[in-house]
Amino acid sequence: MKLYYSPGACSLSPHIALLEAGLPYDLVKVDLRAKKLENGDDYLKINPKGQVPALALDNGDLVTEGPVIVQMIADKVSGKNLAPARDSAERYKLLEWLNYVGTELHKNFGPMFSPVLADDAKAFFKDRVMGKFKHLDGQLAGHDYLMGKQFTVADCYLFTMLSWADRMKFDLSGLPNLLAYKARVAARPAVQEALTKEGLMKAAA
Repeated sequence: MKLYYSPGACSLSPHIALLEAGLPYDLVKVDLRAKKLENGDDYLKINPKGQVPALALDNGDLVTEGPVIVQMIADKVSGKNLAPARDSAERYKLLEWLNYVGTELHKNFGPMFSPVLADDAKAFFKDRVMGKFKHLDGQLAGHDYLMGKQFTVADCYLFTMLSWADRMKFDLSGLPNLLAYKARVAARPAVQEALTKEGLMKAAA
C-alpha cells in the first residue's frame, strides 16, 4: 500500500493507524499547493480531488477520505481492535466519533489555515472549535480514549486535530481531561513514529 500524505495534514491520522495496525506501507509526500509529488508527477492524475490522505491499495484501487481509510485499515487487522466489529453497537459509536471529529473539528479548523480570511473570522472559528474541545473534555472524564479503555482509529483522528490546535496556539490549559488524553496518545510508539517520519516531533509536546 501507498499512503499519499502531507506533513501535519489530516493524513497523519491514517499514518498513525497504519503503524498501529502493523501493516506494510510506503509513504508518498504530496505538495498540496502545487499538487505535485516529490518526483514532479502530477498528483491530480492519482487523486483528482487533489487532497490527502489517499491510500493506494495493492490491487490498484485508490481509497480517499480519512474516516473511510482508517476503518479499512482497522478492518484489515481486526485482532488489533482498532475498530469494533462491523454491525455492532460499538461500531456505530465509533462512526459517531469519526463524524464528530470530521464535521465539528476538522471542517471548522479549515478556515483558520486560510491566508486570506480576516482575523476576526478566524477568531469566530477558533471559538467554535474551543466549544467542541470543551465538550470532548467532559466526554473524556474517566476515559483513557474516546471509546473508553480501547485505543481506536477515532483517536488517530482526534489526536491529529489536537496537533493542529498546537499549531494554532490554542490554550487548552482549562481542559485537563483533554490534555491528559493528548499526552497519553502522544506517548504511544506508533504515534511517536508517525510524528518522527513526518518531521513533527514538536507536535507531541
